[in-house]
Amino acid sequence: MTLIEGHRPITPADGIPVWDVDPYDADILRDPAGYYGRLRELGEVVYIPRYSVLAVGRYETTRKVFSDHDNFLSSRGVGLNDFKLEDPWRPPSIILEVDPPDHTRTRKVMSRALSPRVVKTFGDLFRSAAEAIVDDLLKVGTFEAVTDLAERFPTTVFPRAVGMRDVNARHLVDYGAMVFNAVGPDNALRRAAMAHAGEIVPWITAACARDRLSDDGLGAMVYAAADSGEITEAEAGMLVRSFLSAGVDTTVTGIGNALWCFSRHPDQWERLKQDRSLIRPAFEEVLRMTSPVHTFGRTAGRATEIAGHPVEEGTKVLCVLGAANGDPAKWPEPEAFRIDRRPVGHLAFGAGIHGCVGQNIARGELEAILGALLDRVDRIEPAGPAVWRPNNAIRALDKLPVTLVPKYGESPWSR
Repeated sequence: MTLIEGHRPITPADGIPVWDVDPYDADILRDPAGYYGRLRELGEVVYIPRYSVLAVGRYETTRKVFSDHDNFLSSRGVGLNDFKLEDPWRPPSIILEVDPPDHTRTRKVMSRALSPRVVKTFGDLFRSAAEAIVDDLLKVGTFEAVTDLAERFPTTVFPRAVGMRDVNARHLVDYGAMVFNAVGPDNALRRAAMAHAGEIVPWITAACARDRLSDDGLGAMVYAAADSGEITEAEAGMLVRSFLSAGVDTTVTGIGNALWCFSRHPDQWERLKQDRSLIRPAFEEVLRMTSPVHTFGRTAGRATEIAGHPVEEGTKVLCVLGAANGDPAKWPEPEAFRIDRRPVGHLAFGAGIHGCVGQNIARGELEAILGALLDRVDRIEPAGPAVWRPNNAIRALDKLPVTLVPKYGESPWSR
């Protein structure tokens, strides 16, 4: 067993299968399908002695644990470390790492700022930026889709939506990688990400301060909640920083994974070209199939049970969302990418009160990108091997060479 500082070792109940695996092994993180399948095969709940944790990967059990905020807490950390036993590396997120009633108060502010009505007001910004970027890439033809499209688009539009005056695209992307790697063990991935904390965290904090924001963006809406007494000024700054993982990192991952899916399944791109009403279901299927957030943790806040097995207070539980989203008991032929599947209930954006607060803006941004591509692109073709980037919580691409083949007779510079 690997001893985790700030983590209480547990003794699993009789009858819980034991599996000596490292879920955070870099090879598993690059290609987790075998790990997901074996986890589901072993049972409803599995004990992993390497970290003295329980893990769930079947859909119904994972959904139940992940959304049961009464018994399985977020306030004690969504990673391996228990915040009751050890101070976190940064102040806990007051939206992700908090339980009701505090969560209810801060979630209300964030939900209002990121509501469908507010996100709709950014439609023109998203569309114009998406069209400009796709036009640029069509001139090139073959390019690296992660940096040139998946990262470029969110880091162009989202700071403007927030109202940030200071923009550093690299810091925005690396901050997300650092936050999500931090939920894992003290492995090489976490150490490499945290090595940049001394430079990135102060920059993020300063860039999200009230005096560095415009008065007409999402950030100003959050600080207005502080003015009205709903939250404190300090909490407002923390919530604005939360935008950057809710609206940048998840969107970067979603766009990259969508391009990967469509470049590998040209028949589904043809289907989407014929029926643009499938844009939203297509994105949901991308999320189900690739699970951008593959694992988040919960802590048993009291003695409870999972699928009839007793669970003692303080037990860390890994909710393997990627495994649940590929459960054949829930999704027929889960390995098939089908944009007409309409996978209602997938767990890629979480479940219950902790469902991703940034999902509306992530959907709005991806719809803008897909719309711009559908207007201009006949085919999205692989131009080399895809390389996945191991991360302790995020399933994201590191490299994705693609070629955009324009529609016949069209070119962005002749329109």
